[in-house]
Amino acid sequence: MASSAVQNDSDDGMDEFMDKFKTQRYKNAFTENNWEEEFNKVPMFMKSAPENLDPQKYPELACLQAMIHDEDRPPEEQAKSLKDEGNAFFKEKNYQKAVLSYTAGLKKKCGDEDLNTVLLTNRAAAHFHMGNMRSALNDAAAAKKIKPDHLKALIRGAQCYIGLRNFAEAIQWCDTGLRAHPTDKKLQELRAAADTHKRAAERDARKAKAKEKKLHGEKEALLAAIKDRGVKLLQSVKPRQQLGSDSEDEDEGSSAAMAQLSLDGLSSQEATGAQVFLDEQGSLRWPVLFLYPEHQQSDFISAFCENSCFTDHLLVMFGEELPPWDTDRKYHPQNLQLYFEDEEKETLYQVNPEMSLLKVLQFFVKAGTPSFILLVNDSLFWKQFLTGKKIQGL
Repeated sequence: MASSAVQNDSDDGMDEFMDKFKTQRYKNAFTENNWEEEFNKVPMFMKSAPENLDPQKYPELACLQAMIHDEDRPPEEQAKSLKDEGNAFFKEKNYQKAVLSYTAGLKKKCGDEDLNTVLLTNRAAAHFHMGNMRSALNDAAAAKKIKPDHLKALIRGAQCYIGLRNFAEAIQWCDTGLRAHPTDKKLQELRAAADTHKRAAERDARKAKAKEKKLHGEKEALLAAIKDRGVKLLQSVKPRQQLGSDSEDEDEGSSAAMAQLSLDGLSSQEATGAQVFLDEQGSLRWPVLFLYPEHQQSDFISAFCENSCFTDHLLVMFGEELPPWDTDRKYHPQNLQLYFEDEEKETLYQVNPEMSLLKVLQFFVKAGTPSFILLVNDSLFWKQFLTGKKIQGL
């Protein structure tokens, strides 16, 4: 009977307690507007960790952090808690904070080799995702030193070497891993990828070397053809005073001469990249610039054959149709005088338009680009331009 009375008392009390919910609202309940915010304060349901931890706003998280960083616990426990913290940051793709947590765990210097290996491989993964290939590789190598057959360390090291384009080392790491884990698909895939990249890199290197050798041969043949014709190259590169041998002296001179076989200081868009070359018939073709100082204009011929005369080009340039800048219509081939200038001697040389380009080039070529001045004979500008200048004929 006593028991029955207690039960009745209990039932009566529960009924009274439940009745309160019909008239009173629970003060700490979540609302429709704040339930997501409140849930995000609970560590279990957090979508991401806060940047700045406020103990007043996040008391539960602050308590967990205090437990993780409790210095009174054994180093192994502290390192494991820091590893878990780093893993949480890693899942959020906050790799920088993950690195800090793993580093803090390694600083505990616990004696658990398995845990230290995991901390190193996890930190390597975080570094890898941040693009820090060298740091990731260093961690993978450190983990491999502790446990030579650790699968994740071997995979991460191979990935880093592929990222660094050191495919031979990547293959070695994969081979080491496959000896311990012969059926691992990830290692097999990485080795296949590294081998493919290695073959492609070797093929590209062979192509580049063959191309370089071909270009060098073409340049040597070009320089020999220029020298055989007695063409003078005005070199701006001063030879070294002391060289080890005659062959070095010859190589230095060859390099200096070849450096001049390109356009220098021309702003004409058509001239960009043009240079002297040997055509299929073995004739030299030169980039040639014609200057018209009276009108501040110019013409560029990218491949002037050495055997062609200046008249051949002048008849084309000033034949039936004169250029639009020649408003006075006076630039006819028979009215033009042709000069080239030796800047060092401050001398103008008058060129007979019936001469071939080669004949003129046997005086000198500056920077591989012959430049000629065209003036209208007996014009006022012609007289002013030539006043005070030394003039010689070819």
